Amino acid sequence: MPPRRPPPPLEVLLLVCCLLVFASYLSSYMRIPVVPLFARELGASTVLVGLINSAFLFMAGLFSFLLGVYSDRLGRKPLIIMGLAASAASALLLAASSSPLQLMGIYALFGLSLAAIGPTLMALVADISRPTHLGRSYGWFTTALYSGMSLGPALGGWLAQTLGFRPLFVVSALFLLLVIVLAWKYLPGETIAPREAHLPDWSQAIREVKGNRHLLGCWLATLGGCFALGMFITFAPLYFHDRGLSMTQIGVVFAVQGAVNALSRIPLGRLSDAVAHRWHQGVAGLLLVGASIAGFGLSHTLAHFLTAAVFLGISLGLAFTALGALIAEVVPLKSRGLAMGGYNTCIYLGMMASSALMGSVIKRLDFTGSFLLTGFFLFFISALFYLMVKGFSPPR
Repeated sequence: MPPRRPPPPLEVLLLVCCLLVFASYLSSYMRIPVVPLFARELGASTVLVGLINSAFLFMAGLFSFLLGVYSDRLGRKPLIIMGLAASAASALLLAASSSPLQLMGIYALFGLSLAAIGPTLMALVADISRPTHLGRSYGWFTTALYSGMSLGPALGGWLAQTLGFRPLFVVSALFLLLVIVLAWKYLPGETIAPREAHLPDWSQAIREVKGNRHLLGCWLATLGGCFALGMFITFAPLYFHDRGLSMTQIGVVFAVQGAVNALSRIPLGRLSDAVAHRWHQGVAGLLLVGASIAGFGLSHTLAHFLTAAVFLGISLGLAFTALGALIAEVVPLKSRGLAMGGYNTCIYLGMMASSALMGSVIKRLDFTGSFLLTGFFLFFISALFYLMVKGFSPPR
């Protein structure tokens, strides 16, 4: 019997995870800016286009937690591959669809696929990282993730304009099939220890969550930070337009925020490994998120908006590199999938809540008052997060 090959170094496994998350989100997000236009071509109203996108966010938010728990029991690799396969299937179904209602069901499947991929890969990064390097690992990982999310829509828009809607969806599916092959070949079967091959005990999972105030604090901070991000993504374009910015200038503001957010995560991840307590960095990041969002409400010129965008990108990197590593530390190894699933659920639900609630608030307070109110809400969330995680000090 030939000897087993030793597992690859941790750095190589981290590189594999970064390449996989980049490739999977690049190929998945190729369809994000295209599907609304495709739905309108099929006869969907503006309201129905919104419902189609809500189906994606709802399914991604609902199932991130559930599938994260499953990854603790059934293993990371099978769930990642099943999620990639579901994403590829949804792309092929989009190419064959003929009505807006079909798009809604297909986009629900798309949300389910990302719920299987995102939190499971995050838990895998925690599995393979040294405790002293969690922050920098998540810095590299989230940089790869956000790069895929940023480049995917640009590539998808170009392909749709060049090839058309349906060929784009086929290209996305073929790319995802290639990613499945790479995941099958290079992802480790087990990273730490054999997992329990049975279905999750949901009562035990709930007890683990209820009894862990540090985890609940991290989830609350994630929800609050993504509420602010949802306010920016959904309503900032309308506000900028009212302030006289052109479409090109609006795009520049968004590009600056996204680039700073992605590129800051590597050095800020290293910073979270160096500070005495990661939650100090998390609190500081959330406070800066609140100040940046409030800053948009007080801005009037392109220079003001660009300055606020830079600070928002830095603050999101500051908060979320610390939160990702902290969540991995506040739970035992066997519960990391649960913890990362809840983290991803809070990301999607935070953005959903902002999109659903702040429109009516803007009608009452106007844009300036609503951005300021969101900033003060983040200050409140920062205080709660501080009270829930203060004193936590994991072994390094």
